[in-house]
Amino acid sequence: MECYKCGTVLGPEDTCPHCGVDVKMYKKLVAASNRLYNIGLERARVRDLSGAIDALKESLQYNKVNIQARNLLGLIYFEIGETVSALSEWVISKNCQAEGNPADRYLTDVQTNPSLLNATNQAIKKFNQALLYCQQDSKDLAIIQLKKLTSNNPKLVKAHQLLALLYIDGQKYEQARKILNHAAEIDRSNTITMRYLAEVDARLGEKSEKKKKKKKENKIEYHHGNDTIIQPANMRDNSGRTMIINILVGLCIGVTVTFFLIVPSVRQQIQKSAGVEVANANDTIADKNQEIQNLEAQMDKLEKEAEDAKGQKEESLSRIDSYEKLLQAYEAYHQENTQAAGDALAEVNEEQLSTDAKVLYDSLKTEVDAKYLETTYAAAYSRYTALDYGSAAEGLQKVIDLDDTYHDGDALYYLAQSYRMIGSYEQAKELYEQVIARYPNTYKSNNSQRYLAEVVQHLDADE
Repeated sequence: MECYKCGTVLGPEDTCPHCGVDVKMYKKLVAASNRLYNIGLERARVRDLSGAIDALKESLQYNKVNIQARNLLGLIYFEIGETVSALSEWVISKNCQAEGNPADRYLTDVQTNPSLLNATNQAIKKFNQALLYCQQDSKDLAIIQLKKLTSNNPKLVKAHQLLALLYIDGQKYEQARKILNHAAEIDRSNTITMRYLAEVDARLGEKSEKKKKKKKENKIEYHHGNDTIIQPANMRDNSGRTMIINILVGLCIGVTVTFFLIVPSVRQQIQKSAGVEVANANDTIADKNQEIQNLEAQMDKLEKEAEDAKGQKEESLSRIDSYEKLLQAYEAYHQENTQAAGDALAEVNEEQLSTDAKVLYDSLKTEVDAKYLETTYAAAYSRYTALDYGSAAEGLQKVIDLDDTYHDGDALYYLAQSYRMIGSYEQAKELYEQVIARYPNTYKSNNSQRYLAEVVQHLDADE
């Protein structure tokens, strides 16, 4: 036994020799879990599978990493046809102990057997379909489905129980008993199976008592001396006329039997055959629908992979473009072409750069921005004085994007002037308002107030 905290092998002491934690209660829990595992094992050996399941579940409540108990619980689930529950227990067992675990072999045997997996899948689908038929009150179809299921999967106890319940509902007690006896051979102490068997035995006992009572009532006993004479109660001395009447009555009864018994029997046989065909058709449709769903899932997966690949491609192209612009800016800066370097840096997405590239970007941007602002502002102001207001606005906007306070607000003021001169009154109005708010009591503010009134008049006239 190992310490639950540090994994050290424990001795007879009540504390761990390595970490000193109190393991007295832990030892009791492990001992209780092992005792319940042994009980479950003994019950499983005599095919008391339900009792074994209860004991093993309780064992795992005391010690959830009891690998032997969990593996045995999976084997019992597999034995009664509940493969999904078995796989769940083995997967948990493997996660608790990855090395030297028999659950690894159990999982491999099941997962490498496509026919077993397919049979399990079909069994679940047929059982669910039978339940649906029961809910729809199509009990004949449910019986057909369950017969097919128990034939292909004879160890699925739940299917036997449901089929027996349908037979009990249809008063077919002998058939129900046969099915329940087969279920009891798989799991001897299943309480549901035992309860159904008790119900069947009680119904068959009532039926037997009624037959005996009826047989006794049909006899008349009387004594003559020491002799006992038994005479049927319905014995009559038929005359010739009575005989003719009996013949006519017999003919009527024959016609009635033919009409009410034989014809419905034929009709029922036809309906049953149609029900079998419908059930087979439903199975085929269900299989096809499953195939369609699988194909649709594969298509969705491929489309998602294609979209992911497209997104990765676009991101890669954008990252390459950012590196190319950074290299262009670096080359232009060393050639003392500050304008070109600044323009290239403006198109770089710094979030897509590596750590080293970002260091270069930050260093280059710091050096370029100062020169870029100076060069770009000088060129834009020169175009402004040359009355080339469109080009001036383009250059001044670049300056404002980097520093909207550049040259003590002159860049902001001349940009507003350029927009006014080219008729971009909305942009001019917004910039004039910024100049007035930021630089009050200056020539820029005074001029901006006068030009703002002119711009507002133009805007009102356009409306």
